[in-house]
Amino acid sequence: MLPQQFKLDSAEFRRVVRKGRRTGTKTVVVHLVIADQSEFVRFGGPHFGLIVSKAVGNSVVRHRTYRRLRHVCHHLSGTIPAGCDVVIRALPRAGHATSKELMDDVQYALTKLTRN
Repeated sequence: MLPQQFKLDSAEFRRVVRKGRRTGTKTVVVHLVIADQSEFVRFGGPHFGLIVSKAVGNSVVRHRTYRRLRHVCHHLSGTIPAGCDVVIRALPRAGHATSKELMDDVQYALTKLTRN
């Protein structure tokens, strides 16, 4: 599990998926909402949500993919502004991707989303 300080609650999770900007790579789709000055910025850094469905693979593959994405989130938590909410949805190819490929894809997607 992600540490509590980095987790999105269910209402925030839905808000990010429905209203956030998104972009995809070959292994993940990343949804992002950046809080502006008028929004309440929570403490504890950026907040993350992960979606790893059965399309990714069997239970072993899904859990391995979840652990790898959780590690990516932990690594990125120091580089993303505190007001950001991020949801990462694993695509079927993520089940066969290495940790480095997942890290590169998530970083690329976040760079693309924050650039515009």
